[in-house]
Amino acid sequence: MKFKALQENLRKALWARIDAGELTGLRLAEQTGFQQAHISNFLNRKRSLSLTGMDKVLTVQHMSVLDLLDPQEINKRASILPPAEDDFENVLLVEGAIAAGEPLVTNENVKDILKFKKTFLKRLRPDPASPRDDWRRFVLVKVDARDGMSMYPRLLPGATVLIDRHYNSLKPYHRSEQNMYAVRKGDACTVKYVEQVGNNLVLRPQNPSYPVDLIEVEEGKTFADYLVGRVCHVAIET
Repeated sequence: MKFKALQENLRKALWARIDAGELTGLRLAEQTGFQQAHISNFLNRKRSLSLTGMDKVLTVQHMSVLDLLDPQEINKRASILPPAEDDFENVLLVEGAIAAGEPLVTNENVKDILKFKKTFLKRLRPDPASPRDDWRRFVLVKVDARDGMSMYPRLLPGATVLIDRHYNSLKPYHRSEQNMYAVRKGDACTVKYVEQVGNNLVLRPQNPSYPVDLIEVEEGKTFADYLVGRVCHVAIET
């Protein structure tokens, strides 16, 4: 919600109190220390209040900025995870861009919810190369056609991959097997094998028909900033 909308909701709340006989423009001016004309101009949409001014009005009227938010907007943007049931944990399916860039997942970005055994998730070892405590650990992403074929036969187009976002190191999880990673690429993410060569991340496909990609690590960042997480489970529909 934009600042302008918050101001308009504050006007409506103040007018509701004025219409109910609980407040007057003069009383509000006295409470805040503003000129009555200043308050009148605000109430009649002739001027706006500064952040400091809004804060004064909210304080003297014993209101919070939460009182100005649309409940539907709050619900839409709330970070959710439905309660787990019995032996299963709920994991959220999201777009690659959300997995790559959003530590928490909000209602509007949830595409589906799948269940995983709690015992399975607890067995998975995290390995954060950079702090991820405030990131929801597990998310699911559907692989697109190109990524699916580039990692064939380990993946197929439309495969659903479980990503452990608390594993963003380059250490092998199993000695005999390369890690597959979801990697931030532009505004989205791709699934590849990853290694670091100098200041570049090398993204290698399983399928030799597809090219190797390079991502240059930007100044001030490390490889871990580009690793969304390790792919720790693959589900392929047949």
